[in-house]
Amino acid sequence: MSGFSLRHLEIMAVLPQHDTLGSAASQLKISESALSQALSTIERIAGEPLCLRRKAHGISMTASGRYFSSLARKIMLDVENLEATFPHRHGALRGPVRFGCFASLSPHLVPAVMEEFPPLHPELDVSVTVGTHDELLPALRSGDLDVAFVYDLSLPADVTKQVIYETEMQVVMHPEHPLAQLNRPLELRDLADEPLIRYESDPSTQHQMQLFASQGLTPRIAASVPQMILVSAMVGRGLGYGLLMRRPNNAEMSLEGRPLAFRDLKAPNYPNAVVAISPRETKIPVRVQALVDYTVQLMRAGWN
Repeated sequence: MSGFSLRHLEIMAVLPQHDTLGSAASQLKISESALSQALSTIERIAGEPLCLRRKAHGISMTASGRYFSSLARKIMLDVENLEATFPHRHGALRGPVRFGCFASLSPHLVPAVMEEFPPLHPELDVSVTVGTHDELLPALRSGDLDVAFVYDLSLPADVTKQVIYETEMQVVMHPEHPLAQLNRPLELRDLADEPLIRYESDPSTQHQMQLFASQGLTPRIAASVPQMILVSAMVGRGLGYGLLMRRPNNAEMSLEGRPLAFRDLKAPNYPNAVVAISPRETKIPVRVQALVDYTVQLMRAGWN
């Protein structure tokens, strides 16, 4: 440790703004003699003169003193930013909230969160990153993200999970498809010979294939596409069916305005959940937990 205290840095950050010790002492709210003693201590630690003090001519900074003062101002500004960010005085939350969201989930979660949460906490800086597990998990580990909303599929052991809502797989198909007319949950064997428009993004792809494999079935894959919105668009044109997780605000139309039919999938349909994940070794900040809690409320309202 250098021995410099924050008070020392505050003194050196202020000193160049004044011509006399008395003026500087007044701003710092200390006596002139106390300021003089503090300056002597700072110079002793620094090992050289930082300020020239003459009774008849006031004070002036040495070249080293001016350099010291410039660094001190930068440090004090950072301290001010820290103090503005992390204390939660009077219930106000301040600072950055960087969250991620799994790509296929994002249209159903991100717009609502970004519309409603930031206005409740105007001193927060909220930003979002959309991606796959391969993109979101490294960002969590590196500290680029505070939290990520994903499906509870193939998650590593080094994350903490908070449930946002429970879900399970369901079938989306054209309303005029014969299977859509059945008054019962669909089974995988009903679908095995039908063209599947598969959402191609692990772990979702792997999960779908495991469902069929668990019953000794192999799906007939008509197309593998990288966007769930494209799955719905192709299903809306009657090109096949899709498998997707039940969500609280699924639109019953494709992007092109074509109707879609959602049908339950009979067990074995492994229950799942949307979860908020964060690094296990890191305590989640209050401002980030506020985002997680509010997202739970939003999704619950969507179900209702």
